[in-house]
Amino acid sequence: MGLLVVSDAAVARGDRFDWFCETVSTDVMPVMLSTRHAADFRGTITDLDLGVVGLSTLACSPVRSRRTLTHVRRGDPEHLQLALITQGAFRISQRGTDSLITGGLVLTDTSRPSEGACTGGQIEAAVLQIPRQALALRADRVDRLLARGLAADTGSGAILAAFLKSLLSYGPGCRPEELRGMGAVALDLATAFLAHQLGDPGEAPAEARAQETLQRIHRFIENNLGDPGLTPQMIAERHNMSLRRLYSLFGDQSLSIAARIRQSRLERAHTDLARGELSGQPVQAIAARWGFSSATGFSRAFREAYGITPTEHRALSLAASRRAGDRNPARHAHPRALPGPTFSSGDTAPA
Repeated sequence: MGLLVVSDAAVARGDRFDWFCETVSTDVMPVMLSTRHAADFRGTITDLDLGVVGLSTLACSPVRSRRTLTHVRRGDPEHLQLALITQGAFRISQRGTDSLITGGLVLTDTSRPSEGACTGGQIEAAVLQIPRQALALRADRVDRLLARGLAADTGSGAILAAFLKSLLSYGPGCRPEELRGMGAVALDLATAFLAHQLGDPGEAPAEARAQETLQRIHRFIENNLGDPGLTPQMIAERHNMSLRRLYSLFGDQSLSIAARIRQSRLERAHTDLARGELSGQPVQAIAARWGFSSATGFSRAFREAYGITPTEHRALSLAASRRAGDRNPARHAHPRALPGPTFSSGDTAPA
């Protein structure tokens, strides 16, 4: 896996800002960018896939950004972005709050309009991308923190900042399953930090505590997909609850817990089968890595989910990757999701 990089290194000097604008609007989210440095613009974005969350870095020449309701309607990853400003200063405006951030943390929401601007030289930031539904805090409470400067040099903010920097330094050398585990830790640290900013997390209402438990179970599932023994009974036992309580937590979810396990396993296998560096591994080895003990059961479930066999998917994906590489030599890799300058069902799992 490692750190995926999108850089302007192979783009002609005069075309770099246009390239950057197109990259952000296409691969991140629609946004309007402007700069006084188009002639000598530089920009690099990296992305580290941590499973439940993403961690990215942004380094670019001074730029202004504007994301309107029209942009939101055109495309929205529905993320909360918790950005650590590591160089430069950034002014951000969202939901009626305007702040100048230098060396601290700031939270923004991709589902809301925002405006931002670098005030000085190059800006550098590390951005933790948190899906809205993954954060076990009430949305109306979290909204109070948007675009506010949050300290990153004391208490839980300093711990979170140090952990994010360590992930960027050492994460590229970790295995995918290690990164997913670190992603769960990053989400827990971010949740604890934001809860502290909001007051005593123990005062959270019952529905918020239930949501936190549900998200903890989701992270447990993601971190243990490779275990063939991952079943609702095992999950209930590991979380000290009854099966009835577990099924109740999933009562208003779009998938049952067993269907969620099956879908997540298929998604992981689907991703690995498209990875060029794993093309020499047998399909069944990849299936077994994600908890499928039966080749026939895996192939049947995969075809039902995606409409083609695992082998067909692998061949098509690798061929498409080769064609994309030939067409676009400017990219070192194509990331899953990047931060924008806005900062802003079945009942049983197959064997």
